[in-house]
Amino acid sequence: MTARVVVCYGTPEDPAAFDEHYTSVHVPLAATVPGLVEFTYGKASSMDGSEPPYYMIAYLVFADEASLKVGLGSAEMKAAGKDVRNFATGGATMFTQEDVRVSSVDR
Repeated sequence: MTARVVVCYGTPEDPAAFDEHYTSVHVPLAATVPGLVEFTYGKASSMDGSEPPYYMIAYLVFADEASLKVGLGSAEMKAAGKDVRNFATGGATMFTQEDVRVSSVDR
């Protein structure tokens, strides 16, 4: 089972500045976290056209709980966490989760 850090970013005051900082500064910082096996992010959109609760959601995936703990305790994760205050003017909610595969999508 994999483990992940999920970061849900609220709508920033200046979306263009958020996007620029995120891609040019934050992604390179986060990508150096030890044990990270996958890092994806994307902007949220609602299925009914209403304002989504989050602007962007990022997923940092680790092979297992032990790797997650190493990553969370690393200097690289601390640096990435500290950087969030530099661009996330809409706030950020962070949590971890253990992934459970229900079924394969191969058909």
